[in-house]
Amino acid sequence: MNDSYKTIIEASKETLFKEKGSKFFGYAFPVFNEDDVKVCLEELKKKHHSARHFCYAYQIGVEDIQYRANDDGEPNNSAGLPIYGQIQSFEVTNILIVSVRYFGGTKLGVGGLISAYKTSAQITLDTSEIIEKTIDVHFQLNFEYDLMNVVQRIIKEKNLEIIHQKLELACEYVISIRKKEAQTIFDIFDNLYKLEIKELES
Repeated sequence: MNDSYKTIIEASKETLFKEKGSKFFGYAFPVFNEDDVKVCLEELKKKHHSARHFCYAYQIGVEDIQYRANDDGEPNNSAGLPIYGQIQSFEVTNILIVSVRYFGGTKLGVGGLISAYKTSAQITLDTSEIIEKTIDVHFQLNFEYDLMNVVQRIIKEKNLEIIHQKLELACEYVISIRKKEAQTIFDIFDNLYKLEIKELES
C-alpha cells in the first residue's frame, strides 16, 4: 500500500523563462482547496497587472484527486495541460503551478506554446522544495485511568504520535498512525478490555 505522497510546504521562488521575446514567470504554491487557488491567482494578478495570460494547473488531494488545467485565453490545451503534465511528472499533489505570460510580439504557435509552458512549469518545480509526507489515520481512544500505563507502553513501543489528549474523569487520546500500520494498531487497542477506539474523519 502506498501511504506517502510528495508536495511542497511553501511557495516557490519566482522563475523566469524567455522564448522569442515572450516572458513566462513561473510560481508554485501549496493549496488545499479551490479558495486557496483563487487567492493565489488574485495575488499574482495584482503583481502582474499588465500580463496577458495567467495559465495554471493544480492538483488537490491524496487519495481522492481533484485537478484542473486552465489555458486562460491561449489556444486550447497549449498551456494548462503542459503545466499539469509536469505536476504528474514530478508526482506532486496539493499544488498550484501558474505561468504568467507577457507577450513579446512574436507568435510562438501551438507547439511553441506547449513547449514554453511545459518548460516554465518544469523550471518552477525544479526550484521548489518538494518533500514527502505520509498519509495518516487518526484514532480516538477512550479509557479509564487504570489503563493508562498499558496505553502509554503501546504508544511508546509502536512509536505513535499523540496529537490531542484530554484527561478529566476518564482519558481521551487522539493518536496519528501511518495508514499502512493503522489496522494493526487498531486491533491491538481494540483487544484491550474497557478501551474504546474509533477512527476519526480526516
